[in-house]
Amino acid sequence: MADKMIVFTRCYDLLAWLMPKAEAFPRAFRFTVTQRLMDVALDTQEALLEAQSQRDGARIAALRKVDSALARLRLYLRLPHHWRWLNTGQYEHVSGLIAEIGRLLGGWLKQTVK
Repeated sequence: MADKMIVFTRCYDLLAWLMPKAEAFPRAFRFTVTQRLMDVALDTQEALLEAQSQRDGARIAALRKVDSALARLRLYLRLPHHWRWLNTGQYEHVSGLIAEIGRLLGGWLKQTVK
């Protein structure tokens, strides 16, 4: 149960770190890359909340939805790093947060499937 709560905290930490950074991305990309990045980050948090309120098969489906959102988030973060909107240290930090969320999610999923 404690691991489930940690995943919510880590996702919140991710959002709290990412949102101000994304606001500094170039204005020309505000409604494309930046918007998609922020949408998937918020979708991740929402899917976690949905998973918490579900049981059995519905919870497994919701957790897989979170996993899919994390994969998209990883993809959308590679572009800002490639374009140097995020430096290497920032990219490593946010990648570490996402990796930790993924590990916690995997544990939750494994526990749910039992």
